[in-house]
Amino acid sequence: MEYLKNAYFAWGCFWCLESIFEAQNGVKEAIVWYIWWTKETATYDMVSSWKTDHREGIKVIYDPEIISYETLVEIFWKQIDPTDEWWQFADRGLQYTTAIYYSDDVEKLIAITSKLELENSGKFEKEIATKILPFTTFFDAEEYHQNYYKTNSTRYKIYLKWSGREDYKHKTWGDYKVDKKEDLKNKLTPLQYKVTQEWGTEPAFDNEYWDVHDEWIYVDIVDWTPLFSSTDKYDSGTGWPSFTKPIDRKLIEEEDDYKLSSKRTEVKTSSSHLWHVFADGPKEKWWQRYCINSASLKFIPKDKLKGSKYEKYLKLFDG
Repeated sequence: MEYLKNAYFAWGCFWCLESIFEAQNGVKEAIVWYIWWTKETATYDMVSSWKTDHREGIKVIYDPEIISYETLVEIFWKQIDPTDEWWQFADRGLQYTTAIYYSDDVEKLIAITSKLELENSGKFEKEIATKILPFTTFFDAEEYHQNYYKTNSTRYKIYLKWSGREDYKHKTWGDYKVDKKEDLKNKLTPLQYKVTQEWGTEPAFDNEYWDVHDEWIYVDIVDWTPLFSSTDKYDSGTGWPSFTKPIDRKLIEEEDDYKLSSKRTEVKTSSSHLWHVFADGPKEKWWQRYCINSASLKFIPKDKLKGSKYEKYLKLFDG
């Protein structure tokens, strides 16, 4: 069984955190939260109105055999203005200030060493203001803040540009990117990469899930976005996994596709091409057929949902 660890950071608006870390090979999940010394429960209304001393931050759940804590810290530095003591870009207030929260002496040493290296690099004229602090108490942010870059992708992209964060990163670090295609190629099989990133198609009747009917939910192979449930899966006779509806329509995108002679509707996430939705499904299910490539999917069994971030989907199997 894989051995997972947690890393904790604060670097301004937490909407900007998940997409960066969840694109990394070895990161299983990123959760946005509020952190401070007290055990007082925090809410977005309280934090954003400066009624508490909490910071907005993120918990990164990762596999240290695939990605190191040092790499996560390096990624962190290249997303922020580490010289700004009171805010980040367009966001003002204590809740947007930056910090690395260490859980043990090893993480503390790595964080302090990386900060000293940054200070001695000559890259910044001002002092590095980011705090290195012991991990204390955190509270998960509200559900509507989780995966905001997926559920509100248009607003998220507008915010990124408007805030000045992306312009600063490009000016400071040039063309540095943490979600390099080469990393994705190492994470995926050639077929998975071709299907999800190059709009490829796998063979009918010769793919992993076309004839599977176990009690599962299916998630995006790249970023683990929940997509479909076996409760909505049916045999369409086409040789590909087919579903009457997604788990949550807000988590997928549908766009007109004119790559062939006729118009089709492409189904995708912010990370992957999935395939298409057609209007030839079961009549009692509003004719919808989500025809999906197996290579774009990963399954999570029903008995593994409890205690995971997907626990709320257990209700799909009731009755």
